[in-house]
Amino acid sequence: MSNESVRLPVDELIPDLKKALAHSGTAVLTAEPGAGKTTRLPLALRHESWLNGRRIIMLEPRRLAAISAARYMAAALGERVGETVGYRVAMDTRVGPRTIIEVVTEGVLTRMLQHDPSLEQAGLIILDEFHERNLHADLGLAFVLESRSLLREDLRVLVMSATMDPEPVAGLLGGATILSSAGKSYPVETYYEEGESVYTLYRRSSGRIEQKLAALILKALHRHEGHTLVFLPGVREIRRVQDELLTSSDPLLRQMDIVMLHGGLKPEQQDLAVKAGPADRRKVVLATSLAESSVTVDGVNIVIDSGLMRTRLFSARTGMERMETLQVSIDAADQRRGRAGRQRPGVCYRMWSQEEHQRLADSRTPEILQSDLAPLALEVASWGTTVQELSWLDQPPAASYNHAVELLKQLEALEQNGRITDHGRRMAHMGTHPRLGHMILKAAEWNMERKACDVAALLQEKDILSPTAAGIDLAHRIEALQGKGSYTADRHLVERIKEWAGRFYKQLSQLQQENQLHKAGAARIENRNNTSESTEYKPGDDWLGALISLAYPDRVAKGRGDGKFLLRIGRGAHIPTYRGRTEYLSTAAYLVAAELDDNGSESRILLATGIREQTIRHIHASQIQMIREVTYDAERESVSARKITRLGAIELQAVNDPSPSAEDVQQALLNALREKGLGALQWSRAALQLRQRMDCMHRVDPDYPSVDEQLLLNEADEWLLPYLQGMRRLSEARKLNPAELLANRLSWDQKQRMDQQVPTHIQVPSGSRIPIDYTDPERPSIAVRLQEMFGCASTPLIGGSVPLTIQLLSPASRPVQVTNDLESFWKEAYFEVKKDLKGRYPKHYWPDQPLEAQATNRAKPRQ
Repeated sequence: MSNESVRLPVDELIPDLKKALAHSGTAVLTAEPGAGKTTRLPLALRHESWLNGRRIIMLEPRRLAAISAARYMAAALGERVGETVGYRVAMDTRVGPRTIIEVVTEGVLTRMLQHDPSLEQAGLIILDEFHERNLHADLGLAFVLESRSLLREDLRVLVMSATMDPEPVAGLLGGATILSSAGKSYPVETYYEEGESVYTLYRRSSGRIEQKLAALILKALHRHEGHTLVFLPGVREIRRVQDELLTSSDPLLRQMDIVMLHGGLKPEQQDLAVKAGPADRRKVVLATSLAESSVTVDGVNIVIDSGLMRTRLFSARTGMERMETLQVSIDAADQRRGRAGRQRPGVCYRMWSQEEHQRLADSRTPEILQSDLAPLALEVASWGTTVQELSWLDQPPAASYNHAVELLKQLEALEQNGRITDHGRRMAHMGTHPRLGHMILKAAEWNMERKACDVAALLQEKDILSPTAAGIDLAHRIEALQGKGSYTADRHLVERIKEWAGRFYKQLSQLQQENQLHKAGAARIENRNNTSESTEYKPGDDWLGALISLAYPDRVAKGRGDGKFLLRIGRGAHIPTYRGRTEYLSTAAYLVAAELDDNGSESRILLATGIREQTIRHIHASQIQMIREVTYDAERESVSARKITRLGAIELQAVNDPSPSAEDVQQALLNALREKGLGALQWSRAALQLRQRMDCMHRVDPDYPSVDEQLLLNEADEWLLPYLQGMRRLSEARKLNPAELLANRLSWDQKQRMDQQVPTHIQVPSGSRIPIDYTDPERPSIAVRLQEMFGCASTPLIGGSVPLTIQLLSPASRPVQVTNDLESFWKEAYFEVKKDLKGRYPKHYWPDQPLEAQATNRAKPRQ
């Protein structure tokens, strides 16, 4: 019986799906694992009349899943791949003139759309496993929807997933029909590990989890029959667990084949992990999240889930990505668990507790919300629209997208208005990250295509050497790639890198033929060489640094000593010490970093190489600025001026400027005064009193000018800057009279009002003029001998509303009472005070009726 004749749950939906696609042209289908959606539906739809001879293009997020799906469907038809069913993945294409169903991976659909926006050869686009929310899946759907809206109303769209909320996607498709199918799977018994989870252990022990995992694997192998699939966050953990198992003394392991499954393996190695092995051998497959969906590892009925996944997180604040190991979401955990019940009843060991399971996120975060958006921004610009005009399930974050646009401008891919350049279009056609595409294209002008392709392929893969053994210098990786030096890299990984390098070179060659890029570059070099003074850059022994700085212009860094560097973007970075060994690049004057993390206040430099200042000046000449900086030198206590050659935050050179402009000098001095505050000026008693009176007046009348310190500093350009002309030192500024400067801020009318309402002195009944103290502007006060206030029935007011605080003094000018209510004082407290004062000062005048008595500044009033 053929595979196609076996009934699967999704078969029940085929009539409704055909009807939906025929009438509305869109549908969303959710189907549990084992339902058969990936391999059954494209075959069932291939004869629909609305295809009209066009192809079905199905997007699979992963290379292995795409190839596996194509092979399975071809086998169901009794054909070879490349006939009715074919696939297109990176570095491998199997399609022919009779191909109706094409299974493609992430970037392939985007390239097809960019080449032909109307997709004339396609009648149906299927986006499978959409719950993974890869960047290119979101981008591809956005392009397909716009193409369907503007160019191809007859283009059908089907979005499929196992664990996805279908409503938002259906809404994005304009109210698409939603179909759901149960899966075909066997029961899976789930075991939780109580106590400390692997995630907690991973965080606490710097990733060392292999012993606990190996122990659980052995426990499961002894308890259950069958093959085992173990989910781990990355290749490093896979190798550690493999080593732990291979060195175990457990005799059961002699009957086991321990194999790896991850994206860095060659296709035949991945096939070995997926296919059934010898009947008398059990298999343990150590896998990354690659094995979560659309791939059936034959014979597996035991799943051990570490609960960890590794993902890249982008920070718009620093402009850098970092690899982060996180806990899986519930939907991903369910996908992993489902691998155990594809062919027979199974078991799943989850290395976390049931209580912790309840705290996991429901679904994974879409890449578009946490990834570097430079590739997406370049594709959108190449598409000829703006990100706001496209339809997204999740709108790209503005901060990350704006950072991506600025980077693309730096890489010469976009003009300042955001329009794509010819260079940017060629970068998009290179099929790699814009950084690497820019590097390869620019290197062609130096006749360094081969080297640039090697470097690009090296950078897009994981590190081929351990930094613990080889340090961080990329030059060691180039030597290992060429089979030179003392370091040995993984042979399979080296082969993969060389394959990618060959692909980049082939792509570049095609572009050169189409655009005569190489000839144009050679002509420019020849013309410049023919001039009397050629300034064309000639790569020297720091050619690697030159190439890396093309790809990462924002990561050129200047040494600050002790292994610390300042990146062009203004962020600090440092080179870590491995096993107590100091990296020789720590003493480099300049380097360019190809990889950094984003942890802490300063990034760790993980991969870098040295570069000369002269090379930096040649390559980034258009972005180097010559600025004049005038600042106040606190040590010399004088304004100093420099001419600075700067690349971003990096000072390449600084020399003294003997003739700074007078305006710049004044501004530098003003900035120093602002930094030190108003106390840097010489405030006389009169100046302080004037400011205090103005403050009091402002409190009485808010429309009156304020003398708040921060406000005065903010407005210093108006009242202080003009008077700094010709000065270079703060000591000269201290000769200014702040009272005069503040008074100049007032109009004649304002001065008159202040003199009337907030005077400097007040005349008391004795005839004396007593100075008013405005130290506390809310409580202006005077100090006056009690006898001088006889006859004053009520408290004087400042500004018409603020009672004057009066400190009444004895004949010896010692305080005896403080009041701001004279009326109450005369009625009550005076007589108690009088008894005391009369005993101490019997010769002085102490009347029984103070309000009727004559005020005096003598012992007794004159007769």
